[in-house]
Amino acid sequence: MRISVGSDHAGYKLKMAMLPLMKEAGHEVIDNGCDDPAEQPYFPDVAQKVCQHVLDDNAEKAIMFCGTGVGAAIACNKIPGIRASMIHDWHCAHQAVEHDHVNVMCIGEKIVGDWIAWDLIQEFLRAQGDTDERAVIIQQKLREMESRLG
Repeated sequence: MRISVGSDHAGYKLKMAMLPLMKEAGHEVIDNGCDDPAEQPYFPDVAQKVCQHVLDDNAEKAIMFCGTGVGAAIACNKIPGIRASMIHDWHCAHQAVEHDHVNVMCIGEKIVGDWIAWDLIQEFLRAQGDTDERAVIIQQKLREMESRLG
């Protein structure tokens, strides 16, 4: 799977710890920065780069690493066509994709350690969106809200 990733300075260490694991698992990773925690980029700028790959179909899913995941989720969800969620537990890692068709995982370096982060990332990447009638209706309603309110 091709995955777009990025971090601000607060998520840099976790991103750098996860990159080799994702590559070893056979994923192609597009790293959108930050490349040095001293840069201290603004997470909305990184979020735009990360999400653009999903919107352009250059990546199937994306992961934003920041301090808590909160700011990254807010920034990503401002972008039409993106469904981002802060994910810090195993159940949400798959259910966010299955039921809500989340395409961007936001994870906080200050909240979860490397070991748990890797388990969550694997679960998020494995999960597939539900395609039953109810899921289809929910996705349509979300798209309508986005076009009407966005």
